[in-house]
Formats: sequence, structure tokens, C-alpha cells
Amino acid sequence: MEIVTCYFNTSIMMLFNTSSFQPLLLSGFSGLENYHPQISIFFCVLYLISIMGNSTILVAIWVEQSLHEPMYLFLSLLAVSDLGLCATTLLTVLKIFWFNTREIHFDACLAQMYFIHIFSMMESGILLSMAFDRYVAISDPLRYTAILNSATVVKISIGFVLRAVIVLIPAPVFIKQLKFCEANVLSHSYCLHPDIIKLSCSDHCINSFLGLIVIIITFGLDSVVILLSYVKILMTVLGIASQKERLKALNTCASHICAVLILYVPMIGLSLVHRYAKHSSPICHITMANIYLLVPPVLNPIIYSIKTKQIRQGFLKILLPKRVGLTHP
Repeated sequence: MEIVTCYFNTSIMMLFNTSSFQPLLLSGFSGLENYHPQISIFFCVLYLISIMGNSTILVAIWVEQSLHEPMYLFLSLLAVSDLGLCATTLLTVLKIFWFNTREIHFDACLAQMYFIHIFSMMESGILLSMAFDRYVAISDPLRYTAILNSATVVKISIGFVLRAVIVLIPAPVFIKQLKFCEANVLSHSYCLHPDIIKLSCSDHCINSFLGLIVIIITFGLDSVVILLSYVKILMTVLGIASQKERLKALNTCASHICAVLILYVPMIGLSLVHRYAKHSSPICHITMANIYLLVPPVLNPIIYSIKTKQIRQGFLKILLPKRVGLTHP
């Protein structure tokens, strides 16, 4: 019994002991190090737009009672996931451009990787939920409030959060089983799963296979269901006799379609760069990685504020409360 206990304790120590893992080095724009302070201004502006835009959406939905509907509650969760992405990467990205501090502890890198993928996966789940919301609103409007009541929204939200947390748990655990030798330079300004495992000098086929399975059962499945939901929505819209009503129904989906595109297009682009452009310029890799990271959080609040009248009104009530109060007594 003592031998078994000793073996178990040794295995646990080997699993979580990080003394053998050297710090990793993040990458900025290779060859443009002298211009990093100037480049940082652009990144600061993007982060500021993202944080202010998504925070304003959250406050607007919280303050405006008319926005306490499933569509806007899902939008508030989308804003939370975008803010989570910004918070997870802000320090490491700006430290590179401001102070040229590239080193990151292995455990910190794994933690950052875990939360980046969690928030990205949450965003995909939220977009799936919003697609379902639009499908019910257009295909069965009379039962909309009965199907998507507050309890259902809470269950759906908890479901996709738990999905992201649970399916990603094996990733850092399996990475800890890999052997890392001299290579320690990552391709991006933050830590991603495929970027870390490619530094391993041991066989990482299991890690690659695990990553592929996770992508298929999350992003892959979500994208297929979103596509099918829009096929059903289009069939329903084409059955509407009035041209005006068709355009009105499709217009309610415009913001969501844009949000889906700005999440999945950069993600596919980054995957293609990793897969088919391994020997391309490092600037290409870092540019695609930053597009994948910052485009959705920056553009989502802009798109929804432009395309959604209720969100614009919520913004105005926050920014100009007295004027709006006089206009709308």
C-alpha cells in the first residue's frame, strides 16, 4: 500500500512540477523592434475601443429595461467574452511593445492559453445561441417568449460556459507531459495551443489530435448548426409574402451574421497560416494572430451599435441622459 501511495504522489508531482520547464519567449513584429513604441499606439487604440465599446454595451443593457430580452442578454455575454479576451492578453501584448519584455513563465503561458481558448469557445457558443434566438423569433414568433424565457437563457448560458471550461481541461494537462528542449520562441504575442506544442521535442501527436477533436466538437459543430439555422431562417423568410417584411426579418439578422464572420474568418485565416505558411514571414504570423485576437472585440460593439436601434438608444441614455430624458419623457 505504501508503494502504491508513493507512486501516486510521485506521479502527481511529475504532472504539476514545472521546474524542468524553461520560460517561453513571446514574439513581436520581427525586424520592426525599433518601431514597437509607435506600433503600440495602434494596439492601445484598439484595446481602448474594445474595452469602452463592450463595457458601454453591458451598461446600456443593464440600465435599459427594454433590453432585458434574450437577444440582448446573449449580446451582453458576447461583450463579457470579448472583455475577457482583452483582459487575458492586454499585459503580455503591451509589455512586448512598450518594454520589449518577451519572457513568460511556462505556467503563466498555459494559464493564458487556457483562458484565451475558453473565451473564444464561449464566443462561438454565444453566437450559436444568438442564431437559435433569431431562428425562433422569425420562424415561431408567437412562441418566442415561451421558448426563450429567462430560465432557458440561463441554462443555455451556463451550458456553453461549462462546455468551454470542461473540454479544455485536458489541454494543459497533456502539454505538461511533453518534453521541451532548447526551442522556446513562440510565434505570437500571446500563448496558443498549437504554438506551444510545436516547440516540443517529443511526440505531440496526441496533443494535436486532442486539439482537432476539441475544434470539431465546438467550433466545427457550432458553425454547422449556425449555417443550418440560417438555411431554415431563409426558407421561412422566402415564405413571407411581403417584400418589406422579408427585408425587415433579414435585417434583424444582419448584426449577428457580421459577428459570425468576424469570428470565424480570422480564425480560419490563422489556422491556414499555421498549416500552410509555416515558413512564411514572422510578420505574417503575428499579424494574423493579432487580427484573430482583436478584430471581434473591436468590431462587435461597433456593428451592434450601428445596426441595432435599441443599443444606440441605450448609448444615448448613458452619454446624454438629460437630453434623452427631455426628448423621451
